[in-house]
Amino acid sequence: MSSVDETIRFSVSLPRPLLDELDRRVVGKGYASRSELVRDLIRERLVENTWERGDEEVAGVLTIVYDHHQRELTQQIVDIQHQEYVRVVATTHVHIDHHNCLETIILRGLPAQIERLSLEIGGLRGVRFSELTRVARLDH
Repeated sequence: MSSVDETIRFSVSLPRPLLDELDRRVVGKGYASRSELVRDLIRERLVENTWERGDEEVAGVLTIVYDHHQRELTQQIVDIQHQEYVRVVATTHVHIDHHNCLETIILRGLPAQIERLSLEIGGLRGVRFSELTRVARLDH
């Protein structure tokens, strides 16, 4: 939110079990208030909606763990990243141990394109973990 955004207070009625669950999440996730949690839940849903519509550029962070001894895997990962339908903004590569590497790949493009790249890399033999974090602009 920008400094010119006005904060509006409103009431929400919830059944006791739902309010109890909300309060458990406030405490469990370290939120300062119910309002902070509700704002985050709304933002998450707005990002999901943007990705579902699929009509505007979004960003994502693909996190993968892979066996760097797997024959030609590193080259396959790089080749997929060089496909033109998604822009790779940055990558970070960390050696976890003798066999495993952790890589984060920051991407920009249309949701379907980013999803496809994520599935292509995640499905490669030797990729042990793959998770895509979805991001979208929330200022409009």
